[in-house]
Amino acid sequence: MIFGAHCSGGVKGSLDHATSIGAEAVQLFAQSPRMWRFPVHAEEDLARFRTRREEAGIETVLVHSLYLCNLAAPDPAIYSKSVQTMRSTMDAACALEADGVVFHVGSHLGAGFEAGLAKVVPALRQVVELCSDTTWLLIENSAGAGGTIGRSIEEIAALIDALDGHPRLGVCLDTCHLYVSGVDVTDRATVDALLSELDASVGLDRLRALHVNDAATPLGSNRDRHANVLEGELGEELGVFLSHPSLQGLPAVMETPGPDKHGPDLAEMKKVRDLHARWTAPKKRGR
Repeated sequence: MIFGAHCSGGVKGSLDHATSIGAEAVQLFAQSPRMWRFPVHAEEDLARFRTRREEAGIETVLVHSLYLCNLAAPDPAIYSKSVQTMRSTMDAACALEADGVVFHVGSHLGAGFEAGLAKVVPALRQVVELCSDTTWLLIENSAGAGGTIGRSIEEIAALIDALDGHPRLGVCLDTCHLYVSGVDVTDRATVDALLSELDASVGLDRLRALHVNDAATPLGSNRDRHANVLEGELGEELGVFLSHPSLQGLPAVMETPGPDKHGPDLAEMKKVRDLHARWTAPKKRGR
């Protein structure tokens, strides 16, 4: 696996942050996560990022879209801002030569899945057409609360089908979101079934990234609360998911609080690598 973390610093500083903690993959925001305004990134900053990535040997770069975005929003103003922000995020990601833009679809806010789909699909058509040959748009599974769209493989497959199976539309699976949505990623048979369903519905080749987060709330709670690896409900058994043969070689990015609430550090990176090593060692196979 290609282990990494969501790193602060944005376009200018996230790669330095990533290298300081020994990450091989980095996820970043291309704008402030707390406001709609999207910055105009100077070309020299974009070029410096591309050069710095190569120098640092960072294998995977993901850009996470703004959490405020809701592509199913009934409110026309929120919908319009969400679409424009997603377009700007994809443009920036392509300029950075990132591997993907990870996004949450949003919530229909009680209008129902079909009503939400009717708004999401035309929005995503605009965004996927901005993808480059190497920069994909990645649907992240949601935690399942508040009418969110994309909480199940079935819903993700419906989105991909509605977009005619666009060749640059992929998936990012989050272990915490799966668990709190009722998918027990600590059980090998459950993980087998999950990945078999994904393969049958959209193809495992669309699975481009993983978010490796422990869960601070119980199975099926539908509450999105991340915990540091080995410190939440999944604990050591997160290794069941990490060691699955179909997931090897993928970027695995932590979005955990870290020991000081500033994200993963060098010790956290070692912790997740050691967990993976324990569960992929021959004595753990078959568990």
